[in-house]
This record gives sequence, structure tokens and C-alpha cells, in this order.
Amino acid sequence: MAFRKIAVLTSGGDAPGMNAAIRSVVRTAAASDVETVGVRSGFRGLMDGDFVPLDVRSVGGIITRGGTMLGSARALEFKTDDGQVRAVHQLERAGVDGLIVIGGNGSHTGALAMHAAGLPTMGIASTIDNDLGGVDTSIGVDTALNTAVQLIDRIRDTASSHHRAFVVEVMGRRSGYIALMSGIAAGAELILTPEVPVDKDQATRALRAAYAAGKSHFVVVAAEGSPLKASELLDHLTTLPEFEARLSILGHLQRGGSPLVFDRLLATRTAAAAAAGLLEGKSGLMAGLIRGRISLIPIETAIAPVDKVTPELCALADVLAR
Repeated sequence: MAFRKIAVLTSGGDAPGMNAAIRSVVRTAAASDVETVGVRSGFRGLMDGDFVPLDVRSVGGIITRGGTMLGSARALEFKTDDGQVRAVHQLERAGVDGLIVIGGNGSHTGALAMHAAGLPTMGIASTIDNDLGGVDTSIGVDTALNTAVQLIDRIRDTASSHHRAFVVEVMGRRSGYIALMSGIAAGAELILTPEVPVDKDQATRALRAAYAAGKSHFVVVAAEGSPLKASELLDHLTTLPEFEARLSILGHLQRGGSPLVFDRLLATRTAAAAAAGLLEGKSGLMAGLIRGRISLIPIETAIAPVDKVTPELCALADVLAR
């Protein structure tokens, strides 16, 4: 089919590089004389028909900005048949021929629903949790990891100065990828993830091993979704004599900030591939970095359960923590 107008939305948690992806979608479409409208507030805006025209000038300069210029919001109603019918109706009223969804697992579940409803739909992998199947890494992961590591490095400096144990909580309710990778990169003595539970006795042994080895600090990186919560671990560590214990919650600091070069390029390339694929008549696919190359895979593959916190990486973290 010949496309005249497409829509682009960002959904779920924001990730550094989403704006770069929006920019690339708009300019790739414009190169084929296709109009683009942005959908404000994700799938909620899709149901409400909250659309804004985008052209090559309106997306100028946004490649440097974190977050998403289109906004994001929760939309539980979109999970219902009525919500999806509303969304399709709004797109038809606006003369939109196809949709591009930028986001993570939940966002691509919504994209798959639009594809199933008969609307040509493509996805772009973007989530700092890096929990999409089939892709090496997603837009925002590199910047979020660099932010976390930079902050953990600073915390280690003060921990060493005061002979303290620090529990650093990072984002990751269901995925421990950020915790594991930032913990390895920052030289943490212990890492807590939802996938590999650690109990208080294990934490005690790790702390005492660090103390016996002559370390002046003990740094724990904990995903917010780990079974042993950061606050619970802190309470336990304060009962041990080896180190004073403190808690630092990095929170949404990991989401914000200007995307680094890797994420700008990844966003630009994957968004261009998604837009080009849509204009070629493809649907139900997601663009991402796959085995080092920008490729398209079925959305069903992307949203299938995947475990990127592997036993090999966990074993490596244990070896390096000594």
C-alpha cells in the first residue's frame, strides 16, 4: 500500500535516545514524502486522538535531549478490546496509515495488538532494562549503565574514605540487568538481582570476606526488584561490626540525561530501519541490534520471556568481587 501518513509514539518508561528515534522516524518518512504525526502520552493519547504534526524542523535539536518529547503514560484501558478499537478509530479518523511504537516489553505487546487489528505496525527496541528478547541491547541501556556506574564509582570513593558498606539500589523491578552489569563494571563486592536471590547469610559471608581481604569498603548493587530488598539488607548490615552501613537509592537518575553517542546512533539506525520497513509494507516486526547488526524480528520474539542475567555473568561477578 502507498503510505501518506504514519504515527509514532513512545510508551512505558522513558529511555535516553527515544527523542533521537523520533527524529529518525520523522526524517526517514519525510525523505519518502510521507507525513508523520506524534502521539502524545503513549497508548492513552492513541485512544484519545492526542496527535501533533511532526516535520523535519519540529524534531530539530531533540537528538541531544533525554526523555521523550511526546511523553508517556500508563493506559490500562488500552489492554481491553474497547480501548484498542478506540485507538484504531482515532488513527483512521486522522488518516494515519501505519504506526511505529518505541518502547519495551509492554509497549510492544500493545504494538502487536495494533498489528493484529489490521493496522500496519512496527516497533523499536527501547528500554533501559534490556529485557526484550532477540536483541543484544536496547536504546537507553548504555546511557543508563554509564550513569549508574559513574554514581557507584563516586559512592565507592566516599565508602573507602569512611570504611563503610554501601547498599546502592538501582532500577530493575523484574530484570536485574542494570544491577548486574553496573555492578561488574563498578567492581561491586555483591550484586542482588530478581533472577538470582541472595539471602542475608550470603551477604554476611561476602562482607566478612571483603573485610578479611583488607578492603576498605563493601559495595552492594541491588536491583529494586531483588527478593532481599536494599532497605532490609541495610538493616542487617548495621548489626555487623566490620563496616558502617549506608543506603543510596539512585532511582530515576538512571533514566534522565542526554543520551551518549552509542544510544544516539542505535536509536537513529533502528528507527530508520523500522520506518523504512513500515513504508515497504512490513508489519508486526521490531527493529533492534541483533548480533551486532540492525535487523527486524517478529514482535512475538521480542516479548517472549528472556533471561539476560546469565549464570556465566553471575559467576564472573563472583570471581571479580574477591
